Amino acid sequence: MLSSSSPCLWITLSLLLGCHAGSGGAQNAKEVILLDSKAQQTELEWISYPPNGWEEISGLDENYTPIRTYQVCKVMEPNQNNWLRTNWIEKGNAQRIFVELKFTLRDCNSLPGVVGACKETFNLYYQETDSEVGRGLRENQYVKIDTIAADESFTQGDLGERKMKLNTEVRIIGPLSRRGFYLAFQDVGACIALVSVKVYYKKCWSIIENLATFSDTVTGSEFSSLVEVEGVCVNDAEEEADNSPKMHCSAEGEWLVPIGKCICKAGFHQKGDACERK
Repeated sequence: MLSSSSPCLWITLSLLLGCHAGSGGAQNAKEVILLDSKAQQTELEWISYPPNGWEEISGLDENYTPIRTYQVCKVMEPNQNNWLRTNWIEKGNAQRIFVELKFTLRDCNSLPGVVGACKETFNLYYQETDSEVGRGLRENQYVKIDTIAADESFTQGDLGERKMKLNTEVRIIGPLSRRGFYLAFQDVGACIALVSVKVYYKKCWSIIENLATFSDTVTGSEFSSLVEVEGVCVNDAEEEADNSPKMHCSAEGEWLVPIGKCICKAGFHQKGDACERK
């Protein structure tokens, strides 16, 4: 059992209080979720190496809904190298993946008795594979995405006043070419609670524009990508001469730059997104 002086307990309490700021809101309609740890109430069972590093715990979100989180707080010992790896994430047709992290991080200066070993960052990595590779973890097979720092760290005083400082960071990986990937988090001596991990990609959902149907389209691999999509005329419509319908799916999941159109065939007239007999 953790003692009242344990730095880990201070993180655990911050989650159990359920008092950190956060807004619910509807899921972005352009996002296709591949992983949302917050939505899973059973054990995540991610790989922790060494086993006494990252610890899976139960907590409460801002709406007092039970969630599974991971924490680590080995700030009293130097030379930390604690890894946490997700389960395998199959990516479908996506090439460009978004990773949203919500976490709390303890201010090193607020930890009594801690000397120079304490850190206020952690590292995010990924590994592409075509299938699951088992429960082993080889550090040299992972590619670093970024070092993640907190915009706001919390202190013991924040906990006493029930003021939680939840950080949100989003990183993008890609282009990806294998069937799936793992994410990994490396702690080098910080006091962190990883509250949620959401992994998603964006797509342009099917629409009808200028009497043409444009099917669901996954966004391109680069931030500036525009994926050209040819439309298919709705029933009883045909392409306007030398002016076939096209649109472009942006990296943010928005349809842009319509070109060309379909027109109703002879004997039909347009009504909304369809052609009706006159």
